[in-house]
Amino acid sequence: MASDAQETKIPPRAVAAVVIGNWLEFYDFIVFTFFAVMISKAFFPAELMGAGGGEAEFLGLLAALATFWAGFFTRPLGALIIGAYGDRAGRKAAMTLTIMLMALGTGIVALTPTYAQIGIWAPIILIAGRLIQGFSCGGEVGAATSYLLESAPANRRASQTAWQGTSQQFAGVAGSGLGLILAATLSEQQLYDWGWRVAFLVGLLIAPVGLYIRAMLPETIEKHEAHESSAAVLSNLFTRHWWPILLGVLCIVGPTISTYVSGYMTTYAIKTLGHPADIGMLVTMVGYIAGIAGVPLGAWLADRIGFRTSVFVPRIIFLLVVLQAYVMITAQGSTVETLLLVNAGLNFLLALSYGGLYVLLTEAFPKSVRSTGLSIAYAISVTVFGGSTQLVVAWLIETLKDPLVPAWYQIGANIVSLIGILLIGMRRVQQGAPQSV
Repeated sequence: MASDAQETKIPPRAVAAVVIGNWLEFYDFIVFTFFAVMISKAFFPAELMGAGGGEAEFLGLLAALATFWAGFFTRPLGALIIGAYGDRAGRKAAMTLTIMLMALGTGIVALTPTYAQIGIWAPIILIAGRLIQGFSCGGEVGAATSYLLESAPANRRASQTAWQGTSQQFAGVAGSGLGLILAATLSEQQLYDWGWRVAFLVGLLIAPVGLYIRAMLPETIEKHEAHESSAAVLSNLFTRHWWPILLGVLCIVGPTISTYVSGYMTTYAIKTLGHPADIGMLVTMVGYIAGIAGVPLGAWLADRIGFRTSVFVPRIIFLLVVLQAYVMITAQGSTVETLLLVNAGLNFLLALSYGGLYVLLTEAFPKSVRSTGLSIAYAISVTVFGGSTQLVVAWLIETLKDPLVPAWYQIGANIVSLIGILLIGMRRVQQGAPQSV
């Protein structure tokens, strides 16, 4: 399946345009999680929750995290519709559509009045904005990742395709970094009243910037390779390629849960460990910076030594150390420095294992259904497991009174993913695929 990787020569600026657009897209989608505590105050106050004191605050936080999860429910629909559109009309057309939809959803989130201003309509409109964001993101992953693979030189398939993951890490750094700046420069009252909206307003840059940079993209799928209709794409996919969809879902379970645990570290640091908001933002930002180092290094290794070593070894090391890592950061007298170093180390190990995974998943599908197949596998897994992570973790910590919940949750999820990765790797061998990744 790697033979189609370099059918059309794609200039580096086109690859950069895909990466920058993907970065902006994911910034808009995930920035919500860094401001969940503030959003809960604005849209889910005590009078709406029907409780008082600490119980109302906890229920409001759960409601905000559930709203974050709501953005995932339309991702499978976006994967079906926009993914099939990308296999029919081309990757460029699909990526342009996702940019416009994400800008619309982000604008709704940024500008919706609070519950105190318009009552119950506030959370309803907020959820609508998240649903639009999710629909957009559901179609972005397959189209962008397919484009990166199909424009990659044969000896750099993992390195180029892994820009999908690296751009997501950059999105996390941008979101948490801006959150850190806001938390450090605004008063707590200002941050909770309006400061959080600044991050979403910045995200509106996705529309003009994204449309401009993607206008220059050459296409990687030829007319004779495209299906005549979206229905034909879906029929081909579900009758002939359902097995890689299932394996893809399994492979993504661990990465998506760990990714959203990483994003939850802001809330975890504030609510569970008792740190101020600026420390919470810093912890998350440091984790994403470590991810930026890990993903390309893992992809470089995958192009040279194969996916088994580059994907399996870091993930197994992570499973061996993650529980003790959380014991260290939750211990009596544990310092902020320990929290930062431990979180950075965990994120680096996970990111290192992601480098070769993107090309492994993308090449599981033939070019004619690649955008749709990858989009659907990714969307199903992140909707069921990733989107629910922060809500489930917050509820379990409160219910069990156990701050080690994130560690146990990641251990179970990543064991499942190792099984999926092993099976998809065996499938590559059976099909005679090259083992450079």
